[in-house]
Amino acid sequence: MKVETLSIAPDTQAILRFAREAGIETVWDRLQAQEPQCGYCALGVSCRNCVMGPCRVDPFGDGPQKGICGADADIIVARNLARTIAAGASSHSDHGRDILETFYHTGTGETTGYEITDVEKLRRLAAECGVEVDGKEPKEIARELGWLLLEDFGSRKEALTFVRRAPKARQELWHRLGITPRGIDRENVETLHRTHMGVDNDYVNILLHALRTSLSDGWGGSMIATELSDVLFGTPKPRMSYVNLGALKEDHVNIALHGHNPMLSDVIVRAAQDSDLRQRAEEVGARGINLVGLCCTGNEVQMRHGIPMAGNHLLQELVIMTGVLDAMIVDYQCIMPSVTDIAKCFHTLVISTFDKAKFPGATHISFDPKRGLEIGRELVRMAVENFPKRIGTPRIPVEPVRMMTGFSVEAILSALGGTPEPLVNAIKEGAIRGAAGVVGCNNPKIKQDHGHVTLVRRLIENDILVVVTGCSAVANGKAGLMVPEAADLAGPGLRAVCKALGIPPVLHLGSCVDNSRILVLAAALANYLGVDISDLPLAGAAPEWYSEKAVAIGGYVVASGIFTVLGVQPNIFGSPNVVRLLSQDLEGVVGARFAVEPDPEKAALLIRQHIESNRKALGLPAVAV
Repeated sequence: MKVETLSIAPDTQAILRFAREAGIETVWDRLQAQEPQCGYCALGVSCRNCVMGPCRVDPFGDGPQKGICGADADIIVARNLARTIAAGASSHSDHGRDILETFYHTGTGETTGYEITDVEKLRRLAAECGVEVDGKEPKEIARELGWLLLEDFGSRKEALTFVRRAPKARQELWHRLGITPRGIDRENVETLHRTHMGVDNDYVNILLHALRTSLSDGWGGSMIATELSDVLFGTPKPRMSYVNLGALKEDHVNIALHGHNPMLSDVIVRAAQDSDLRQRAEEVGARGINLVGLCCTGNEVQMRHGIPMAGNHLLQELVIMTGVLDAMIVDYQCIMPSVTDIAKCFHTLVISTFDKAKFPGATHISFDPKRGLEIGRELVRMAVENFPKRIGTPRIPVEPVRMMTGFSVEAILSALGGTPEPLVNAIKEGAIRGAAGVVGCNNPKIKQDHGHVTLVRRLIENDILVVVTGCSAVANGKAGLMVPEAADLAGPGLRAVCKALGIPPVLHLGSCVDNSRILVLAAALANYLGVDISDLPLAGAAPEWYSEKAVAIGGYVVASGIFTVLGVQPNIFGSPNVVRLLSQDLEGVVGARFAVEPDPEKAALLIRQHIESNRKALGLPAVAV
């Protein structure tokens, strides 16, 4: 298969050619070796929840129609989907717990390398949560706020703290449905309990609780992670940065920060500025120390510090093959076990840092925020000492592409003059047709970046403002869509708005946990207009998703009232009833639904039709084609 069919990105194509010449296995090779993949698993009708099985049922009627326990396709598909959501919600929420604990211990003075960076946001959050702030020092406020938010992970509350940010109509809807998230850990545990053999055997009931579990992520774990990361590491503001493999520098010590949690990457940024380490880099023959990001850890430090992005999910093996990566420092989530195998062919040092995420073949340095900066310096030093060990010919196949980053909710509102009114007026007048969040992963089953970039191009051409997170941000950055000059590619209304504000038509909101920023922004618009989120001309899309976290995100976005289009078919099509519930009936329950459309051109049409329908329902004028 030609590399041009695997990715639209020139840097990916160039390194893939080298990989094939060198006989180095990549994620695409392993996908091909797995074909044909199991049809029962693809349809979601295989079950291994107990050892009476594993079982599978035949959705076409020629084989067994029930598992050994009597579970039919509806039950099996619903249980599998709920467990997928629980795993994804647990991953993001555990990330949030790590940030929260570090935040709390920073308040108690037990960490090094961390401080309360955004005191104004700390005070605002504390006041919102009912913590008295007058006359108190920032660390005292942090201790009290941290202790309060730790209760969101338990089972003592009737609703999570940030649920009150949702419009009243949405809160009342969740209450009527019995899906208001109560405790982050509680909802995940209950999902696992319900899906144990012999517990919940009503597929609708199972999936309603799955929505509750996903809401505990979006309005709980992920939102806590985003808000407290801003307080600790700084609330992002617009700035220029770079993206693609050209961000690497042949004459520098190159360190890739890979994973999802900024606790580690932020202290690495500080450590890399250490004068002694920079001097040591020069002593071993380098001109300096160059940090680059991969996946969502990269998004975190790019948003706050302007650190360039080397690539998204499917670049993590290829960045090692450039021959100039001296260390890949990883935390957790979306890190392929294969990176240590690839690194054996080169000099790259792979360093794992979290005890919950060890990788055979990697050097493990256990990260402890109480010694954060000390450990950060140790990791940077290891990369510097590895620089002279490079072997082979360096290959950096492209020049870096500029991209604008740093659009937190605060930054967006600041650009609008501190109020959503200008954005609301632009939508009312039709200069902006609506807005869409295009998020999610890369998937080797989809031509890399094609789904993200094609969809976004079509949306902005139709005057739809786009916000992006995660791998989608990297894809659209590489395509040149995230600079102010890209406004020329937008429709006339969106183009004029972007040029007036000096912003791109595609705004970088951050990492995958920062999809919670989309919820906050949507709620702010809905509250300003006095409507529910489901009434707004908004939509979501995940064109190339692959992970359990993406399923949890999709769940909380739809449960919050936002129509969402998936580019990859989820493993549910063995149950027509589950498919009908999620793609049709859910609209009458939560005011939004899922659609599956692999063709990004057609997905853009679905989103435009939805936005126009909501505009009409709000009494807004039609927008010219």
